[in-house]
Amino acid sequence: MPNLKAIRDRIKSVKNTRKITEAMRLVAAAKVRRAQEQVLATRPFADRLAQVLFNLQTRLKFEDADLPLLRQREVKTVGLLVISGDRGLCGGYNSSIIKRAETRAKELSKDGINYKLVLVGRKVVQYFQRRDQPIAASFTGLEQVPTAEEASKIADELLSLFLSEEVDRVELIYTKFVSLVSSRPVVQTLLPLDPQGLEPKDDEIFRLTSRAGTFQVEREKVASSTLTALPQDMLFEQDPVQILDALLPLYLNNQLLRALQESSASELAARMTAMNNASDNASQLISSLTISYNKARQASITQEILEVVGGAEALQ
Repeated sequence: MPNLKAIRDRIKSVKNTRKITEAMRLVAAAKVRRAQEQVLATRPFADRLAQVLFNLQTRLKFEDADLPLLRQREVKTVGLLVISGDRGLCGGYNSSIIKRAETRAKELSKDGINYKLVLVGRKVVQYFQRRDQPIAASFTGLEQVPTAEEASKIADELLSLFLSEEVDRVELIYTKFVSLVSSRPVVQTLLPLDPQGLEPKDDEIFRLTSRAGTFQVEREKVASSTLTALPQDMLFEQDPVQILDALLPLYLNNQLLRALQESSASELAARMTAMNNASDNASQLISSLTISYNKARQASITQEILEVVGGAEALQ
């Protein structure tokens, strides 16, 4: 016969665990909202920067500008910037990005190209340190909602590696936010910058809302800001190439900040989904244990009744 006290203790333990997972889900949801506010706050600067770059692109040919960040070199070593999270309990978020980074590293090695790793996030740092991989730099303990200062530190390290010719190309491996239940690891070339990729593009905003007691994501298409061409007779105090040379690092910082924001949103959404699934599983387990407890209790009561009846018949 099942131990009734053991079942009661198990039910109490699962209920306590459900409270923790539900609290973690709500905390992740609050941080997703903060991340959304930050994305909206940084959008005006990104739009204005894209506008200036577009106007410079129409004024001169980027291909003719001999700038370090646009210079194509023979690729002998690739820098892989891999972004993961500092914490677990977020489903397959960390494992999927680590797997994508390993796959890309193997592809480069197969082609005879060396690679160096620049790692962001405690999970990916711990993983590659245990495997004795070539790590050029690592960053841990970042804010859950990324900041421009953090993006600038990482960008400075990448620029140092690229401009010193320690690496000939920098590739970014991060998790692109698709929805609350879906994210996709992607590989994107950061350096050298592609002149054809500097023009502003239409974007999409994801808003986390609650309706009927459940979380959901609303998508909103956002067109790029209206581009106003510079007057043809406008004169620059500085050479346009010098202006471009000063703006390209800012553009790199903006690209990196956006990747950090998307990775953070993907991690938080994965944690929300994982904790929601854990809470649902806990509820199902509690229901199953309650049924087992009731059955065991009924069996115990029935057994006691049978013993009483049996004792009474023996006395007769």
